[in-house]
Amino acid sequence: MKAKDASAPAPSPFDFGAAFSAMGSQLKGAELPLQHIAQIQNEYLSSATELWNQALHAGTAAAQPTLKDRRFSGSEWLTSPGAAMTAQLYLLSARTLMQLADCVEGDAKTKGRVRFAVQQWIDAASPSNFLASNPDALKKALDTKGESIVTGMRHLLEDLQKGHVSQTDESVFEVGRNVATTEGSVVFENDFFQLIEYKPLTAKVHARPMLFVPPCINKYYILDLQPENSVIRYTVEQGHRTFVVSWRNPDNSMAAATWDDYIEQGPIAAIDAVMAITGAKTINTLGFCVGGTILSTALAVLAARGQQPAHSLTLLTTLLDFEDSGVLDLFIDDNMVKMREMTIGEQCPAGPGLLKGSDLATTFSFLRPNDLVWNYVVGNYLKGESPPPFDLLYWNGDSTNLPGPMYCWYLRHMYLQNELRTPGALTVCGEKIDLGSIKAPVFIYGSREDHIVPWGGAYASTALFKGKKQFVLGASGHIAGVINPPAKGKRSYWTNSKLPAKAEDWMASATEHPGSWWTAWSKWLDPMGGTAVAAPKKPGNAQYKAIEPAPGRYVKVKA
Repeated sequence: MKAKDASAPAPSPFDFGAAFSAMGSQLKGAELPLQHIAQIQNEYLSSATELWNQALHAGTAAAQPTLKDRRFSGSEWLTSPGAAMTAQLYLLSARTLMQLADCVEGDAKTKGRVRFAVQQWIDAASPSNFLASNPDALKKALDTKGESIVTGMRHLLEDLQKGHVSQTDESVFEVGRNVATTEGSVVFENDFFQLIEYKPLTAKVHARPMLFVPPCINKYYILDLQPENSVIRYTVEQGHRTFVVSWRNPDNSMAAATWDDYIEQGPIAAIDAVMAITGAKTINTLGFCVGGTILSTALAVLAARGQQPAHSLTLLTTLLDFEDSGVLDLFIDDNMVKMREMTIGEQCPAGPGLLKGSDLATTFSFLRPNDLVWNYVVGNYLKGESPPPFDLLYWNGDSTNLPGPMYCWYLRHMYLQNELRTPGALTVCGEKIDLGSIKAPVFIYGSREDHIVPWGGAYASTALFKGKKQFVLGASGHIAGVINPPAKGKRSYWTNSKLPAKAEDWMASATEHPGSWWTAWSKWLDPMGGTAVAAPKKPGNAQYKAIEPAPGRYVKVKA
């Protein structure tokens, strides 16, 4: 990074320009105008002087600090003048560093990387993260006569053995016992997935079955956590004969698997099995996150082969046009992709390898470090507390591996080169594909606060399909927005029958509705199911016999 010519900044006890220059090797092509350094430096000195003057009058009512940041919400931060001053100086320095990051001039990706890196450093450097500077943790150590520190060290050693920071009490949950409990049977399996058919909960079901394709970077039971928040159970309750792909957690025997393998042996094989079991000529389909990308690719491959098996397509927080891919785009450039290709991809001299599930889990956690990392460092290790049981966070810690060639192809052709949106740009399973060739009506859902699939990126899919389309926007984030059962009466969602080119124009005339988007989806899906027929008495058929009870073996394999 280089500074643009300007008048020299005033002397300062902290040389912000020098601090940023030290990051120069990471910020090539970025500039930090010196006049902005001078202005921010002066504002910092003024605010620091004000804090010092307040400290001199500590104890007076007017000088009581206000610390709105929840990391410093404990009473000890306010009753200890030294701790309060430390927190206030930290917050001031954090604001100043982010102001400097915002002033960096350069291309959008460079500016985003600077801001992300600075925010990571700020969050890690919080005085709340260290025992010596956390008065709440110190008081607890005194009150417990050191027992909290002993317990915290035990938690740290346990997490080191697990390979991740515990976000919940993992001993409370067991897949198949109190998560992933909707009753069903595995009716087909290959090296890539098990197909689960769920037991009907109604006397009659829709003649046209439903197939879910969840993401392969997580385990499917995010859609079946508890009975009261299970998308799968809700769908079965609506009278849909429901099938779900449960992806295998890859081991070294699958290290060479490609994107084509995942398409051909994943959703295409699952579609064939569901149609053979039910006798249906077309089926309803749903893809969630990367599962939606995989499912859409598979349907485009089948369309190129002259097949249209999908009567409808639902996409939940899915990217097909990767132009707006959010914070994940900051990590991805040609050098990064080449590095992955040479270390775990098909170009690796030692042969393809696996992307470890722990690597993916760590990356996603550090997208929200205060909520998903440092919060638990403080509670688990400094205070010796056990995190409360939470099914969603248990699932979040149950990571999966990915085959290197498949992952590298996805990075290069989707995130880096954004070719899926362009008709004929990609050849998958021997076919040049075009998403516009998929004739099924499409229901597209995005979450308003999604940091993994920005809702504008999800909305961009509306331009790629030529048939009937509906877009619905839900409140909250990537997971909490999707897992929002109607019975809870929480949050809201937005609808708009018009689909303008720009997402912000859609939002400008959208209508907000209280509650869950599930009801809007159920209303849209109901007529897609066809006539009502008697529910099957047994899973599968003579050719596809039940192999084992749901949730099956594959989902229980740990990374």
